[in-house]
Amino acid sequence: RATFISALVFLLAVMGGTSPAASQSSAPTEPMCYDWGESSEGAVSVVEGEVGWLSCPLFSHPSVYNYTSTQSAGHNLFWYRLPEGHDLEQPITSRLSKDRERLFLQPAAAADTGQYICMLRNKSSCSKIAIRLKVLRPDDVVKCALPVAVAPIEDLIPLQEGKTLDCPDLQDATKMSESAPKVQWYFVCHWYPFWDSDREQKGNSLQVHLMMEQYQGLYYCRVQYQRRNQTLNFTRSINVTAILPLSLPKEPSIMNPTHDQIFTVKTGTEVRLVCRGQLPFVLDKPWREIWWTVDGKTLDKLPDRFTQINRVVRDHFRDLTIENILVIQDFQSKDLKREFYCSVKNERGFDTRRAQLEEEVSLPTVELGCGLGVTLLLMLILFVVYHVFWLELLLLYRSWFGTDERHTDDKEFDVYISYARNSEEEQFVLLTLRRVLENELGYSVCIFDRDSLPGGTITDETLSFVARSRRLLVVVSPGYASQGSQALLELKAGIDTMALAGHLRVILVQYKPVRRKGWVRELRRARVALALVRWQGDKSRELSSRFWKRLRVELPVRRDMKKSTAMLAALSVFTPENISHQQANVFISVAL
Repeated sequence: RATFISALVFLLAVMGGTSPAASQSSAPTEPMCYDWGESSEGAVSVVEGEVGWLSCPLFSHPSVYNYTSTQSAGHNLFWYRLPEGHDLEQPITSRLSKDRERLFLQPAAAADTGQYICMLRNKSSCSKIAIRLKVLRPDDVVKCALPVAVAPIEDLIPLQEGKTLDCPDLQDATKMSESAPKVQWYFVCHWYPFWDSDREQKGNSLQVHLMMEQYQGLYYCRVQYQRRNQTLNFTRSINVTAILPLSLPKEPSIMNPTHDQIFTVKTGTEVRLVCRGQLPFVLDKPWREIWWTVDGKTLDKLPDRFTQINRVVRDHFRDLTIENILVIQDFQSKDLKREFYCSVKNERGFDTRRAQLEEEVSLPTVELGCGLGVTLLLMLILFVVYHVFWLELLLLYRSWFGTDERHTDDKEFDVYISYARNSEEEQFVLLTLRRVLENELGYSVCIFDRDSLPGGTITDETLSFVARSRRLLVVVSPGYASQGSQALLELKAGIDTMALAGHLRVILVQYKPVRRKGWVRELRRARVALALVRWQGDKSRELSSRFWKRLRVELPVRRDMKKSTAMLAALSVFTPENISHQQANVFISVAL
């Protein structure tokens, strides 16, 4: 009967709104109904075959509408239904019952999906609001769990502690049931019992005696009750999460920056100051925050170039380690004088720490790079110069710092020349070696066949000449040092004098190539320890050739004017026009 009357009232209201004459005649008595639109709380979901209910959103704010006070003021609450795909409102069916501000579906069917309108009105005022209902099929929500359309509530249990879990909305089922409701608990694909002694069902509640980490997860409770000879049920869920024991310290602390940490910054760049804080979870008062202040001001009161980035580094049973990064764009010199503080706070305490800044000392990278490049280039040039002109450099050094042996000994000759007594070697010695050494370089040369007196003993004269000379220049050729020859005597005398007294140096000049098998024993031994200067024919005739430079390195130092003039002439090879083609090729190969 109440349903029929409410439907009749609805039809009369609709007819009155569509008839202009009726609208004018009833205007003083029929108030305009204010439409709040659809509820912003979102759709209500219920599983098909289970009990569900809709609460009128007008009473979601008791300070605006209160059910008891509205009844006292003569207001009546009406429910209408707008099925899915329909445009006209329909009255509710007998399967849906109203209790105070709620509309119960006992049970819900798939056809109940749609929009429901609750209207609160009296003779002077009218308000209405819509709420959407969505009926889900069990197959759409079951995944190794019970079908639950209502979002789970969250419950926190400290580790190593206990708590009692009560099924949500159980009191509503008690009011509607004709007998005491029954509750069955479900966890991770298993009905109670869960095969452990830490969790126990007592009556309709689930008692957790000792919370463990593995006990976290979704707990389902199915409520079953009797109404009007019909067995009804609904299912709810609780998301149980473990937190650290309440006995542990809950004061926040700053982990970074440390007391002695210094941030190195560079002006004109983006600077990032990292603050990391430990923020424990406080039960019933979970709020906590971490922030930066600059000169006592929060970032919302500073220019846009100051921003911050928050991220959770670690979540350990709701105890968070949060990192807050202060980003400063275009860091300026005046920012070094600012005070940067990082702070953390929760219900149990507060901690703050100052970030110490230090300007980075910028290295002159361009200058260092140029200096290093120039240094490497100079080293390369010096290496090339030494590789190509090492003889010239050595001669130049000897001319400046070398010691003239004429002032340190009583020798009569600078060079004693030993050679094979045949026409070709004799011509080379007399016309080439002697002429250049005496006339061009200013050395005193001793040649036995020229300087010995007639009638003397060859052996005694040879030993005397060798002993009075500073160098023994041995011209090596295929005919040199034949067994029993005078050249062999000169070679042995020179080697013995050099080995015993050390006042004589032996120089080997290879006039023509000689096979090693043709060398006598003394010559082979001397070749290992002594320098060998090779004559290369016409290529070695010029005084600036490599042959004469090598030879002058082995000869005694001269400091007289004649020698200096010859030295300068020899060193003229440093000019580009006098560099030989072979030396130029060497220079290019080394540079590459």
